[in-house]
Amino acid sequence: MTVDTVGRFERALEGLEVGLERVSAADAGERIERTIDEPAVGAPLPFEGVSLPEGVTTEPTAGELEAARTGVTPVGFAVAEYGTVAIESTPDGAEPISLYPDRHVAVVAESDVVPDLSAGFERLAEGFDAGRDSVVFATGRSATADMGNLVHGVHGPGDVDVIVLEDR
Repeated sequence: MTVDTVGRFERALEGLEVGLERVSAADAGERIERTIDEPAVGAPLPFEGVSLPEGVTTEPTAGELEAARTGVTPVGFAVAEYGTVAIESTPDGAEPISLYPDRHVAVVAESDVVPDLSAGFERLAEGFDAGRDSVVFATGRSATADMGNLVHGVHGPGDVDVIVLEDR
């Protein structure tokens, strides 16, 4: 992964109207807190030195998930070429947390941003070999034009923010 890869990822996200912010692990909790709209739900973040803000509910009930305005999840990897994030299925429910609330905050390590789809498939194969066999690929905000004009947020979040944790 190079700095150019994250730059490419950022440009792809701009075209999808998705915000991206690069932060250190030490600043990530504060940045996540400023990004969320409460009530918020989240899956535990597996990054050293990074935790969810105190007001984020983990292991939400169906009612808490339905009421949530923001969902915060870790991302297994991201594909710079398309601005895609790969949300791995976890026992704590990262998939529904990424899909149900109106806003999704995806947190990914800089070293987990791969340049293209081929590299993404390599990462996917590694995950399958390790027993992680369910992944949601999300590219931008949810959108549909089934009934005419393009509408955002019908089949998933209408707003997406990506926080990239700097590898320092």
